[in-house]
Amino acid sequence: MTFLNVSDRRPLPASGSVLGVDVGFSLRRRSSAICRLDWSTTHVSWSIERFRATPEDLVAAVRKTAGGAELIGAAFDGPLKVGLGEITRHRLAERLLTVRFQPFIGKPEGSNSPVGLALHRQANLCVEAVLAHANVASAVHRPAIHGRAIFEAFPSSFLGQMIDDPKALVTRRGNRSDIYYQHLANNGRLESLVGRFLPGRAVATPFSAVTNHDNRAGLVCALTALCIGGGEFVAVGDEDGWIILPPRDLVRDWASWIDLAG
Repeated sequence: MTFLNVSDRRPLPASGSVLGVDVGFSLRRRSSAICRLDWSTTHVSWSIERFRATPEDLVAAVRKTAGGAELIGAAFDGPLKVGLGEITRHRLAERLLTVRFQPFIGKPEGSNSPVGLALHRQANLCVEAVLAHANVASAVHRPAIHGRAIFEAFPSSFLGQMIDDPKALVTRRGNRSDIYYQHLANNGRLESLVGRFLPGRAVATPFSAVTNHDNRAGLVCALTALCIGGGEFVAVGDEDGWIILPPRDLVRDWASWIDLAG
């Protein structure tokens, strides 16, 4: 399996929550962020907490942001294998995104690199903490990696595929996702994505008001979880893990040639 187009639109409940976690592994800097995105019948809002990659900080951030919450799903920006097992090789998901999209929007870090392995270990710890302290719904989507609605997000690819001409934006590896986020916040596409799944609600805080890199990544992870909750997204990968991308019709023309299995 390569790219899987999931178009199983289902209505979200009138009120609910999803979670996004930007996974970092610094023990000194608060380079991780957890974002709970909530909606009612009238509004959409979010709360974000940054934390260090210590067990104490992780648990405290999860408890503060999502402790006891009923979550439709949770997405994590870190490599996750089906069954949450150990990753030992360069995964198909990362190879495909490199081959297909590197000239346009860069490539993901290989999960078998030192950085990738560190992120993988920390991502599993983040999943364990969320499952221990929040009530995550059962997985009803395909492809699932766990019995609960746990997914892998990749913010820069998620954002990049919604941009008409990413080559026209001046980016480098360190600021690419921030440039993409700012561009999509300014042109209204992030708000339109929310409106697609949660129509008729006002977004309480402008997306452009979120300026911290890690906060932005956590919020994009939450948007990834929203897409899965609504039943429309693209997944790339295999049994070594699936990276979740935006709904197929939001992928811009430059990437429209990708092969998708239904």
